[in-house]
Amino acid sequence: MEMSESNPSEAQAAAQEAQHLRATLNRHAHLYYVLDAPELPDAEYDRLFQRLQALESTFPHLRVPDSPTQRVGGAALESFAKVAHRVPILSIQTETDTEASGAQAFDQRVRKGLGLAADAPPVDYVAELKFDGLAISLIYDEGVLVQAATRGDGQTGEEVTANIRTIGQIPLRLRAPAPGVWEVRGEVYMRRDDFDALNTRQRARIAAGDKGEKTFVNPRNAAAGAVRQLDPRIAAERPLSFFAYGLLRHGGGSKPNRPAEEGVTRESGAGDGGLADLLAAGLQTHAQALDRLREWGLPVSEQVRVVQGAAGLVEFHARIAAERDQLPFDIDGVVYKVNRLDWQQQLGFVTREPRWAVAHKYPAQEQLTVVEAIDVQVGRTGKLTPVAKLHPVFVGGVTVTNATLHNEDEARRKDVRVGDTVVVRRAGDVIPEVVSVLAEKRPPDTVPFQMPSHCPVCGSLAVREPEEVDHRCSGGLFCSAQRKQALWHFAHRRAMDIEDLGEKLIDQLVDAGLVKTLPDLYKLGFTALVGLERMAEKSANNVLASIEKSKDTTLPRFLFALGIRHVGETTAKDLARHFGRLDAIMDATVEQLLQVPDVGPVVAQSVQSFFAEPHHREVVAQLRACGLKWAEGEPTAGANLPLAGQTFVLTGTLGQLTRDEARARLEAAGAKVAGSVSRKTHAVVAGAEAGSKLDKARELGIPVYDEAQLLALFDQLGV
Repeated sequence: MEMSESNPSEAQAAAQEAQHLRATLNRHAHLYYVLDAPELPDAEYDRLFQRLQALESTFPHLRVPDSPTQRVGGAALESFAKVAHRVPILSIQTETDTEASGAQAFDQRVRKGLGLAADAPPVDYVAELKFDGLAISLIYDEGVLVQAATRGDGQTGEEVTANIRTIGQIPLRLRAPAPGVWEVRGEVYMRRDDFDALNTRQRARIAAGDKGEKTFVNPRNAAAGAVRQLDPRIAAERPLSFFAYGLLRHGGGSKPNRPAEEGVTRESGAGDGGLADLLAAGLQTHAQALDRLREWGLPVSEQVRVVQGAAGLVEFHARIAAERDQLPFDIDGVVYKVNRLDWQQQLGFVTREPRWAVAHKYPAQEQLTVVEAIDVQVGRTGKLTPVAKLHPVFVGGVTVTNATLHNEDEARRKDVRVGDTVVVRRAGDVIPEVVSVLAEKRPPDTVPFQMPSHCPVCGSLAVREPEEVDHRCSGGLFCSAQRKQALWHFAHRRAMDIEDLGEKLIDQLVDAGLVKTLPDLYKLGFTALVGLERMAEKSANNVLASIEKSKDTTLPRFLFALGIRHVGETTAKDLARHFGRLDAIMDATVEQLLQVPDVGPVVAQSVQSFFAEPHHREVVAQLRACGLKWAEGEPTAGANLPLAGQTFVLTGTLGQLTRDEARARLEAAGAKVAGSVSRKTHAVVAGAEAGSKLDKARELGIPVYDEAQLLALFDQLGV
């Protein structure tokens, strides 16, 4: 039912709702623009804003001067000098229809406003990105930067010249002559990788006890906070970037703008957005203005395109949507502008927005919802991940019901609790995550999240190793959540080398319930295999033959195949060489394990914990019962070998030997084969097209063998 001013009760309800919306929007605008501490996602703020607009449209008397709908941006900070913009920085109308029809609707409005016939040629538009940063105005006098100001409320902003001078992309003097006074408009933003690095540094400072530091909610928040630092030295530490997207020519006066209360009046061209001065300067299109910015050395986004008509706008919108997640910075939409400046002048403005431009958004990547539960999921490698179960919410183009909390530290840092109202973010194919909690909406009976002490799938102990952020299930071979990963690793060519047991077949075997543990592989029968989809008789026989062949292995391969955390091929060989027998390794204490060369506390604890689990010992016993066998020797059997204690590194392509053959013969002589060159390396074997490892060896003065020299060494040693 539509509201009407003739209905007193509806008008009264509308007035109360409008008052509440104004207070809410003003509070969050202050948090966003002034304190750089946003609590609401943009989509939620926009929804509230649009609701207030609708109320004021139906009830015009509610449109009071201090309504957020009558403002363009945030209020100027009291800490900075105020700047009266010569030409107001207006908002751009937002097209809320995120589908192709949004671009088509804008094109129809433009053609109607220009009075173009249906058969007239398509309108040329400049299509740009809608950056998620802080709008900035730069004043250049005779090519020299003399003033930088924030957008503020569109009429008056804050002077931030000293901070803007710290941004390397903004030239202090333009590269080409620029006589007179010009204004460049653009966006200060922060790249995602720079933002992540900044927050990493902030967390380190907080951990070191610096209570004055904080992490930032998003790159936009971080960029705005940097620009508004009172100390330019702090701003200089923040990795800021800049894109220019607008140009104005100021005909009169060369002094920087001063506040209106000091007697500065805006220029006569302000009424048409300064377009008259641009046309008088010989610029005919917005694309020409962007070219001028490039000539002067100002960065303009490479994604900017001149397109024709609605079809061009639709294509640009779809292309950027596909590329959005690969961009190194955040955007929340694209912007379309009529290219011809005289047509911009003809279309003019309506209230606070130009008729010749529109922002076309994408589906919001952040929304509000409620946490209904927190579950803990177990990944293929045993990692335990807390996951928030959410009241369904449409975000990033899909309905989201789960969001990752990453790990215990992250869940505690954000203090996410069941019942909380949270901001959820989803960008493209990225797993949805909880960005922040709205603490003021928290129910009184919530409790902090606690990571379980045992795996929720198999009941094994959940462990967190020193210096690690993740908890992991210690169940390994026993935990059904890790079953497929354990089987795939076990069958790997450097482990048990079960050649015909690939990842897809493992999926089939597990999903069909044929294999639940490693010993089940050796109990498979022909009938069960040929019953699987796309499994012919020959293929089934090949799989069974590969499994049978794997029964004859080596102790290092078997140790590596068990998937003990931190035990790679080299460590498995070191353990086998040192202890000689599997039972000795299984019964070894941490202190005994630390006697193995290159085995440190983390590896020793991992090995001891693995074999301390009864179900792991049971798996080993069953594998032995299935016929797996390997040669066992005396402890430290390799100590007297000719290359014992020496480390070799292989690089490049060998001609007569494969890399595996060279590795095996070196290890047979007692050497350790490492993957990287260090000062502890004794020699590097370099084949054809050797790269950085060879360069590193020469830099460190390490002996380098070619293949002929390596073969001669093998002959000399008899290996």
